[in-house]
Amino acid sequence: MIEIKNITKTFPDGTRALKGISLSIQKGEFVAIMGPSGSGKSTLMHIIGALDIPTTGTYELDSEAVQDLDDDRLSDIRNRKIGFVFQAFNLLARMSLLKNVALPLAYANDTTREEKAKKVLSRVGLADHLNKLPNEISGGQKQRVAIARALVTNPSILLADEPTGNLDTKTGDEIMHFFQKLNAQGHTIIMVTHEHDIAAHAKRVITLRDGLVSEDKHQQPHEHPIPTSPHAHGF
Repeated sequence: MIEIKNITKTFPDGTRALKGISLSIQKGEFVAIMGPSGSGKSTLMHIIGALDIPTTGTYELDSEAVQDLDDDRLSDIRNRKIGFVFQAFNLLARMSLLKNVALPLAYANDTTREEKAKKVLSRVGLADHLNKLPNEISGGQKQRVAIARALVTNPSILLADEPTGNLDTKTGDEIMHFFQKLNAQGHTIIMVTHEHDIAAHAKRVITLRDGLVSEDKHQQPHEHPIPTSPHAHGF
């Protein structure tokens, strides 16, 4: 699915964020990318998400050379193949949860977008909250809405950038178990985090240091029963 070979990234000011990274990620993996501030993990995430391209090296997504694509094709890749989940949720305050989730489909003029949005909101346990505004729900519920918005285009990859950064420990733990549930259903998940207890939920941890991969290990993920109620602990 993802094949990265010897990619580097140098910014206009001369900063070398990535210094030659090679890695493969297969369909169905749950990968955490870790590293201290300045290690290059956010830059790598941006390249994987087709938000940026490497200075040198190659990045193939589903056998397509991403670094050779123009802006329109990169935008198409992002819209069709990648769902983004951010630390700050990035929900539009004046839009209902339903309209927030349906928004990615508006660019494709999908006339069934609200029906699809209802289905994914139901999947994340928020079927009873369709018409609420973001400020009327908890932080954990906001992140579930953000996950639903990422899922609505049926992407092959979910990219999560510090997805528990704005949540308390218990709520963050439950969001991670929800990611595990999605992974068990076949979703490929790639997550950036600086927290070891959050990375413990992934099946593989890639650690960056000074723009290089310092460790790449598979692990038995930390698990416990997922709450059966979608409203448990503030969801």
